[in-house]
Amino acid sequence: MSEANNLQELKNIIEAALLTSHQPLSLEDLTRLFPERIERPSLRMLLDELKLDWAERTLELVQVASGYRFQARQQFTPFLARLNPEKQGKYSRALLETLAIIAYKQPVTRGDIEEIRGVAINPNLIRQLQERDWIDIVGQRDVPGRPSLYATTQHFLDDLNLLSLIELPEMQDFSALDNSSLDFNLQG
Repeated sequence: MSEANNLQELKNIIEAALLTSHQPLSLEDLTRLFPERIERPSLRMLLDELKLDWAERTLELVQVASGYRFQARQQFTPFLARLNPEKQGKYSRALLETLAIIAYKQPVTRGDIEEIRGVAINPNLIRQLQERDWIDIVGQRDVPGRPSLYATTQHFLDDLNLLSLIELPEMQDFSALDNSSLDFNLQG
């Protein structure tokens, strides 16, 4: 088999894996697809080619915090949302403020969040964010009572189509957004 045919076969295998996976696949995941060792630069080249192959299609290949995935282009998300209306959660302002504080100030304790917000936090907010896998306990502060420290997860970054926290919008831009412009559910 020629090298070009071999590269096309490798690309087809990667494409099939990404299209059928329910979560992003890391480079490590993708290397396990092949019995022979494939170098990461070669794998990245094949992923770049796949991105180009899909450039004019309804899906796009994107890289998020935990790997690569195919997802619908933004212009189609309002239509696709109609298929799963139960997934379209409306989040309270308190929940979004709490999430923003954790994202921008992490790691933080519940007391830190309450101090910033100026009000007590309903424990259900923290639980809802943990159940959604957007935040997790990453340790305890070394003070009396040893309160839990909260930080965002890779799943949070994946749902926002971010590679890292550096890609978060500036805090003033984030606070200007309203609930309807925040759509966390399309990938989750």
